[in-house]
Amino acid sequence: MGIFRYTKASFAVLMLLLVLVETGPAMAQQNDMDATDAQQGRELAFGRSKGNCLACHQIEGGDLAGNIGPPLVQMKARYPDRDKLFARIWDETQFNSMTVMPPFGRNKILEKQEIQKIVDFLYTL
Repeated sequence: MGIFRYTKASFAVLMLLLVLVETGPAMAQQNDMDATDAQQGRELAFGRSKGNCLACHQIEGGDLAGNIGPPLVQMKARYPDRDKLFARIWDETQFNSMTVMPPFGRNKILEKQEIQKIVDFLYTL
């Protein structure tokens, strides 16, 4: 029988450890990509040529913020469903027909991947 006695539980733990060892580098790479996407989202949100979120919203780290829209704080808590936050940026008129927020996606101001990056950034706030 040897020194070690194998049970279903110990086998399951061993398999989990092997999976974690195998996926660890992939998870680290994903975290790096997420950080890069969030940084690119920040640049879009703060840039005046595309997102220009600062024209209407107060955002931590931004200068000359507007006060037309709500402050963008605690976004992950306010929008735990990423798809709902994405949808609001894509076309806020779906939720509020009287909004002054441009329908960034519907009007092709921003591409889907750009909005995803902005959502990545907003989730850091």
